[in-house]
Amino acid sequence: MMSDLPGNAGVSVLGDKSLEFYKDPVGFCEQKIEKHGTRVFQSRLLNRPTTFVCSVNGMKELLCEKSNVFVKDPTDVMTNMYGDNIVTANGEEACLLRLSLTSLFTGACLESWNDYITSVCDRCLKDLSASGQPESVYTIFKGLGTELVLGLFLNVRPEEQPELYQDITQLCTQHWHGLISAPVSVKVPLWSSGFCTAMEAKEKLMHIIKDKLDNDTHGFVGALGSLPLPDPTCASQHLLLFISALIPKGLASLLTSFTLALCGHEQEETRHRARTDPDFLHRVLLEVQRLWPPFIGGRRIASQDSTLAGFHVPKGYAAIYISHSVHRDPEVFQQPEHFLPDRWNERNAGQEHVLCSLGNGPRNCIGTKLNDVFLKAACSYLLEHYDWSLDPPSQNLQYKWLPVSRPAELPSVSFTRLDQTGSDGNNTS
Repeated sequence: MMSDLPGNAGVSVLGDKSLEFYKDPVGFCEQKIEKHGTRVFQSRLLNRPTTFVCSVNGMKELLCEKSNVFVKDPTDVMTNMYGDNIVTANGEEACLLRLSLTSLFTGACLESWNDYITSVCDRCLKDLSASGQPESVYTIFKGLGTELVLGLFLNVRPEEQPELYQDITQLCTQHWHGLISAPVSVKVPLWSSGFCTAMEAKEKLMHIIKDKLDNDTHGFVGALGSLPLPDPTCASQHLLLFISALIPKGLASLLTSFTLALCGHEQEETRHRARTDPDFLHRVLLEVQRLWPPFIGGRRIASQDSTLAGFHVPKGYAAIYISHSVHRDPEVFQQPEHFLPDRWNERNAGQEHVLCSLGNGPRNCIGTKLNDVFLKAACSYLLEHYDWSLDPPSQNLQYKWLPVSRPAELPSVSFTRLDQTGSDGNNTS
């Protein structure tokens, strides 16, 4: 028998909890889980009754078993900012786009990028200890991510086209700030000044992208331009998404969390194991994604009456999965708050599929494998060349979770170059 969702969806406008949620999404969910005694509950978000999903089973039901019932919201701000694309489309259109684009993110295409990814890691990370001063790691990793996506997806590299690279970087930042300034308060009109600036930046970016699609026949741009896509604007809409600040910030989030998790003298043994054992490094990266997912979650709309975790979800309700809470579901993860990479070799062996930091199910992020390659390359480079510690040793590492997770105060870290004549070989790059 179906039960009513615990909690209260409130009344229009006055009952909206958007500001409360956006201020502290993790605290908001923890408080409601404790209050209702369940990891699935309702509230009102973006002025719509919303089911919050904070359990592994609820997430799998939402994103896997019932992905055809719970669909993307066509009025979502992502659609305004990026247009129709693989993230915002529904139904058959989404399936066809995924079929067309998958070849660009797997197999031979993925392998062909290895050398470039390695060279960017070397360029961006080779001087971390040169100044003898602590470095703002999030800022460095964001630069690394930007260089990777603009080089791979748009054939624009800072050493070859410094002015164009700078222009695109600034436009992507303006476009991003418009996305995150989109109102969370239902009383504010959508067309805020930040949003207008973002739309102007989008127009300029689209002009650059179209020029690239018309004139570049090699690399990702050339391959994308030759795909059988549904309409003429499709390739440029997707390039806009792929070069957006979303990917560099997500990558910077995970690399910062990795650096902090393996920081200092007390983690020396963990760094050594990760340096010498690729399987253990893989488990470390799974645990980093579990504890510090870069994105808080994702939102769907019920296209018909349905259920989640045995609770009735009426047609038109939103459903949002909260990756931070799903990844701490005590029914699946023992000692959920602890950083324990070996759990992925023990109790949670073979359970990578329960993570949802980049989505899950048939609509998960199409670039998941590429993200793994990025992460592994950058983390392996850091481990092979450096030890590191917080500098100063005492810093506030409290996370903020929106729009991308990272410590609210950017951490600074000192890097010490490893002796290159020992077990790490003779690489002096």
